[in-house]
Amino acid sequence: MDLLNPSERSEQYRTSLLEFMDTHVYPNEAVYEEQMRTSEDPHATPPILIELKAKAKEAGLWNLFHPHSEWGPGLSNLEYAPLAEIMGRVTWASEVFNCNAPDTGNIEVLTLFGTDEHKDRYLRPLLDGEIASAFAMTEPGVASSDATNVELSMERDGDEYVLNGRKWFASNVMRPDCKVLIVMGKTDPSAATHRQQSMMVVPTDAPGLTIVRNLPVFGYVDREGHGELVFENVRVPAKDVLKGEGEGFAISQARLGPGRIHHCMRTIGVAERALELMCARASSRVTFGQPIADRANIQDWIAEARIDIEMVRLLTLKAAAMMDTVGNKAAATEIAAIKVAAPNIALKIIDRAIQVHGGGGVTDDFPLAMAYAHVRTLRLADGPDEVHKRAIARRELRPYRHGAATPETVAGVSDQALVSR
Repeated sequence: MDLLNPSERSEQYRTSLLEFMDTHVYPNEAVYEEQMRTSEDPHATPPILIELKAKAKEAGLWNLFHPHSEWGPGLSNLEYAPLAEIMGRVTWASEVFNCNAPDTGNIEVLTLFGTDEHKDRYLRPLLDGEIASAFAMTEPGVASSDATNVELSMERDGDEYVLNGRKWFASNVMRPDCKVLIVMGKTDPSAATHRQQSMMVVPTDAPGLTIVRNLPVFGYVDREGHGELVFENVRVPAKDVLKGEGEGFAISQARLGPGRIHHCMRTIGVAERALELMCARASSRVTFGQPIADRANIQDWIAEARIDIEMVRLLTLKAAAMMDTVGNKAAATEIAAIKVAAPNIALKIIDRAIQVHGGGGVTDDFPLAMAYAHVRTLRLADGPDEVHKRAIARRELRPYRHGAATPETVAGVSDQALVSR
């Protein structure tokens, strides 16, 4: 499979997924919204979603993200990319197929580093869509874009660790069916910088763990919720440390690489749908005797949107292909690049689609306002733009530091950098 020619099985899944979306998901968007509006609990799973999940599982469109064939179809990142884009067109559609964050990342962590007990108690129910999970890394008191800043303490006490501290933006934690957290904290402040942190599996009903509040985003109360948590002498058995003490930073990097590219894949789907809505609205609305679509500036917006989407899609596919062939570390620049590019491009397209819709664009009569709010958060989630740009720049500058490159060798360095990719 190359970037422009999908594998046969990827194309088969794509065809099935498109049919499922047309038959079951798009016709039920209004049903989903109505059930959420009338629900007593804004974080409960609406009946239509439960119904659609059962249909998707029956259709074999389940755990499509999972790279291990034991748990799913075993698709590569490149094969999964067009599927994630399709799911991204509807905010909640990924969950229909059990491909929603943060469960996908937590599933991969438990698959790679969980004990047999973790897999029986949490991984299997997550893979079956029976429970939800959350990832607790970000903290209100420090700049969590630098994971080494994490301060939640994890002190050893015999065969247990005692956890004290605060977390927030723990997505999914407000859901009634959220049963487990993966928590990152500091076990040894005196260790080397990247060996101070550990990750532990913590049940949401652990004594001493309090969900303080939900954090609305741009005024929206997301169904999964973004919780603020307090840990007060929460005791965690030593057997629930993932991979071993001091491995937290390494696990976070393993987890966030695929998570970032999944976000970008879905975001391309959001951008595509915004472009479709913009074209439909511009064609149907008339101002001063002409359809809005006849205006030169609107045509510019539409053309630029198509160009931008194709560019970011190709960059995302390149990153996916590199992850499959040379690994996440070698693809770090490409992953960081799409994490910056995809949300920014999608935001520009959504913003212009809102403008074409006029006042209606900022209401909930159309999906654009909520899409904007969701995509805007992605410029912060899994690392803000500035951190990714810094990482890219440092890699680009590396050959030129300490006299490693001179003006006479710049061309050669550039050629070698191109070959290495």
